[in-house]
Amino acid sequence: MNFQIITVLLALVFITVSSAVFTVEEGRQAFITEFGKIRGEPITKSGLHFKMPFIQDVRTFDKRILQWDGDAEQIPTKDKKYIWVDTTARWRIKDVIRFAQTVQNERTAANRLDGILDGVTRDMISSYNLVETVRNSNLIIEKIDQIIKAKDAEEPLPVTEVELGHDDITGEIERITTGREELTKKIIASARVALEDIGIELLDVQLRRVSYEESVEQKVYERMITERQKIAARIRSFGQGEAAKISGRLNLKLKEIESEAYRKAQEIKGQAEAIAIKTYADAFSKDANFYAFQETLNSYQDTLKTDTNFILSSDSPYLRALSGP
Repeated sequence: MNFQIITVLLALVFITVSSAVFTVEEGRQAFITEFGKIRGEPITKSGLHFKMPFIQDVRTFDKRILQWDGDAEQIPTKDKKYIWVDTTARWRIKDVIRFAQTVQNERTAANRLDGILDGVTRDMISSYNLVETVRNSNLIIEKIDQIIKAKDAEEPLPVTEVELGHDDITGEIERITTGREELTKKIIASARVALEDIGIELLDVQLRRVSYEESVEQKVYERMITERQKIAARIRSFGQGEAAKISGRLNLKLKEIESEAYRKAQEIKGQAEAIAIKTYADAFSKDANFYAFQETLNSYQDTLKTDTNFILSSDSPYLRALSGP
């Protein structure tokens, strides 16, 4: 009988101790309730903890960073362009007591996140043009401006080149005032206020995907291709014009060089002929008969060919050098 009593007492002690001791796992947080009312402060440290047996219960919640993925939805921008936006966010339970009092559990919290984040994202994107959702900065326009300024500092460019290098290319690129990153910060700031009331801390929001609806996407691509082809045609036309100008300047320069070279060649040739004539004159002036004889021989060489027939008298002066003394 005593053994049975001891066994019952030990069982009661074990049940009492088991009911009084609980463990909070790593990455979890908890609070104690007594007849449905919250007692004490939240327990955020992992390990072994104690409570009143039988009359107190423990509720645990996740303490880690949690992921929220919204459904892609169609939103009109301020410039009346319909786009699909897919949003994702990271959050965690900051005030576990308020969280339990308002949304009860993580599944309900996810539904509240759907309503709050989707609504804030829709309102924010609808207040800005599409370009603010797509781009973060005006870096591409600023780089082109820097290139144009650098060229202007070294050598002034023709007006057509400035227009083609800047206006025609950047004219289709709209400048932004806010940008995607700043727009995301505004979404976080606006949603964070609403989520704090239910004990949730919003850490980050990202626009995971932004795209046109399929019915508009193909038309946009076609318009982009047409615009790029138009710009390419104007640039090619400008290049052909510049090539013609360069070719004209090259031909003109070539003509000038050839004309100057011909003038100098003729001048040198005239000077050489003058020197040659003077040399011949000096040489032949010393013996006029020899000069006459030399010229007669030269005329024989030019006229008396193998297939040439002459009828001359024997006393012809022309044959004097051939008939002997």
